[in-house]
Amino acid sequence: MMKRSDFIQKAGVLTTGLFLSKSVLAIAADKVSNRPPLAKRNFTSKAVEDAIKDFKLNVKDQELTWLFENCFPNTLDTTVFFENNPGKPDTYVITGDIDAMWLRDSSAQVWPYLSLIKKDKKLQQMVAGVINRQAQCILKDPYANAFYKDESKVSEWKTDSTNMKPGVHERKWEIDSLCYPIRLAYHYYKNTGDTSLFDAQWKNSIKLILNTFIEQQRKTSRGPYHFQRNTHTPTDTLPIGGYGFPVKPTGLICSMFRPSDDATIYPYLIPSNFFAVVSLKQAAEIMQVLKEQQLANNLQALATEVEQALQKHAIYNHPQFGNIYAFEVDGFGNHSFMDDANIPSLLALPYLDAVKATGPIYQNTRRFVLSDSNPFFYKSTIAEGIGGPHVGKPDMIWPLSIISRGLTSTNEQEIKQCITMLKTTHAGTGFMHESFNKNRPEDFTRSWFAWSNTIFGEFLWKTYRQTPHLLNS
Repeated sequence: MMKRSDFIQKAGVLTTGLFLSKSVLAIAADKVSNRPPLAKRNFTSKAVEDAIKDFKLNVKDQELTWLFENCFPNTLDTTVFFENNPGKPDTYVITGDIDAMWLRDSSAQVWPYLSLIKKDKKLQQMVAGVINRQAQCILKDPYANAFYKDESKVSEWKTDSTNMKPGVHERKWEIDSLCYPIRLAYHYYKNTGDTSLFDAQWKNSIKLILNTFIEQQRKTSRGPYHFQRNTHTPTDTLPIGGYGFPVKPTGLICSMFRPSDDATIYPYLIPSNFFAVVSLKQAAEIMQVLKEQQLANNLQALATEVEQALQKHAIYNHPQFGNIYAFEVDGFGNHSFMDDANIPSLLALPYLDAVKATGPIYQNTRRFVLSDSNPFFYKSTIAEGIGGPHVGKPDMIWPLSIISRGLTSTNEQEIKQCITMLKTTHAGTGFMHESFNKNRPEDFTRSWFAWSNTIFGEFLWKTYRQTPHLLNS
């Protein structure tokens, strides 16, 4: 694990436990950048630095410009380890305070820079390196969610009852772990037109993703994946011999864990199945470009099957909100009405291009998840948002949920409300966190969580580009 002194230096944050020191409050008051010194930044991008200058020049709110300068480049400053190997760039991306590369987090952390890669060849190579590294990880183990840079490091979860392999940090099967790399690769291609990184290794990773999704439809058997952990936290392990609760085959794909890394109750996780449909179609499109027609057809066929299954099994009538998307189902008719803060979530579906933000079922679902009918929706006089069971206590709002709400909103007042809540709940640190107490923002988890920082920067940048008056009013 990283030493605490290194953690402080990397994150640019001084904290004592979960609470702020006086030093941080003083820094926040003076609006001094909390970024590491230039010489100690892991990666720099001219395009990103130019975006920061542009934002600071035209946004009058000093709190927001300070937050943007701290948060938007945080992934590059502190978590990217880039090697520009000849012909094969390689990028290892840690989450922040955990020295491991999640397929989900690494994709999401560099995602906000995609719109800038045309302007910065070095930044483009860094993202290409992430895509190359992810293909390697998937081929190592498509059921794992997190990996180390090399195989010499021994996982703290080495005693988990599952097929742990060298180089794997954690082996929780999550659909979104295989969707995020496709999303990143597809939009990299759309932004650059570059197909050179779609080599044999990358194609084989897509074939393995397809096979894994088909295995986890569990039509004829429970498949090869099982997982158990000796833990006092029920959401960290699976029941019934490590295979989870049973499902009735429907065409949907089982996800034994949520993007929060918490175990599902009903294994057909609806937001992740929506994400799978989008990702399969994107992979099929790339395979068509590469003249891999049979593979493209197979990917499209599975996308169609899952999409049709969602129409049959994902929609339920809620007594207050009408037809909404359930969070999880099992094919037997059992379902859960809730939403979790992590992405994919029901709230974030339009952000992933899975549904239209104006769709009536999504709008009904949105009203539900942002109400006290959602058991993980928390509200106070200073903030409201969604949490989840992951941090182990109630009343903890995740900034990710507020950011998701803002990114998917079509209402300017709601977007402004989200920005205001995020601006007033960072507890003086200048960074976003995993979660914060709805009444006491200074009680937060994870001072160094790069995904939350960078997606907040994405939210501010999108607002600046589309509705800048919301930042200056």
